[in-house]
Amino acid sequence: MDFAITFKADFAPSRIVALTRQAEAAGFNYGWSFDSHVLWQEVYPLLTLMAVNTKRMRLGTCVTNPRVRSVDVTASALATLNKISGNRMVLGMGRGDSSRRVMGKKPTTVEYLKTAALQVRDLARGQEVVLDGQPVRIPWADGDLPVWLAGYGPKVCRAIGEVADGIVLQFADPHLIKWCLGFVKEGAAAAGRDFSKIQVMAAAPVWISDDLDKARAQVRWFPAMVGNHIADMVTKHKESELPTELTAYIKGRKGYDYRHHADKDADHLDFITNDVIDRFAIIGPVEAHRRKLKELAQVGVTQFNIYLMCGEEERQVEVYGQEIIPFINGT
Repeated sequence: MDFAITFKADFAPSRIVALTRQAEAAGFNYGWSFDSHVLWQEVYPLLTLMAVNTKRMRLGTCVTNPRVRSVDVTASALATLNKISGNRMVLGMGRGDSSRRVMGKKPTTVEYLKTAALQVRDLARGQEVVLDGQPVRIPWADGDLPVWLAGYGPKVCRAIGEVADGIVLQFADPHLIKWCLGFVKEGAAAAGRDFSKIQVMAAAPVWISDDLDKARAQVRWFPAMVGNHIADMVTKHKESELPTELTAYIKGRKGYDYRHHADKDADHLDFITNDVIDRFAIIGPVEAHRRKLKELAQVGVTQFNIYLMCGEEERQVEVYGQEIIPFINGT
């Protein structure tokens, strides 16, 4: 299993660099950053700093979207970073949540997400695409750019199976991940693709401690953030088409303040119960983390991505590097 870290870009740039270097030394293979330009610092200067201060980690957006930035701008930025990093960049893209909604705008469609992701990939490889009826090519771009797309629902998961190199799933619940991957398999089969070659990311916060009350308090924000995505998905599908584990826990949701997106001290967390936290995140002593990661691997997860947004980030990276990554990978 690959291991990754993700920032929400509200740390000092010097700390982001230090944590990235620490993670690479500890055995993490990927470094990601949210892209929400109003809420947090701009992602591309931070990715540049991460690139010049690492040697082997793959780096990318987790996730950007094709409406805040046009596909040619995103392709140019990532193609430039490929040259800086030695071809280590990855495109992570979604429909656009916090970066759009904080400005009162809606996410884009699944169909446009799929189209835009392939356009970014091709442009970053130096290939020609047609944008608004005009052939466009970035002549100096010549690197590779794997495409990871984010989503949960049947429609977007099928689309991911059709075109993407990887899927981003924002929870560490083996049962729900297995449900999502069923639709990815359908999309891959319909497109004549080999599902086994599609990478699967489970992204979630962690807290290593015997004190479960404190652990839950540190990560309670995460199911609330996911719940906002689920609330949007419910409007596009019949409730009978969705697992009750997804739909039931958002019944008490009263709203979501995007000014406090991914904030552990936000005021919109009251509806989150302990059992939801325990399913969506990974908390508890080291052995609990090892056990759940084994369960995730069994349902097809190939990358576990730690959202470093809960406090004591250096300690989480250190313990994972010393006691968890070597155990999971037998090193």
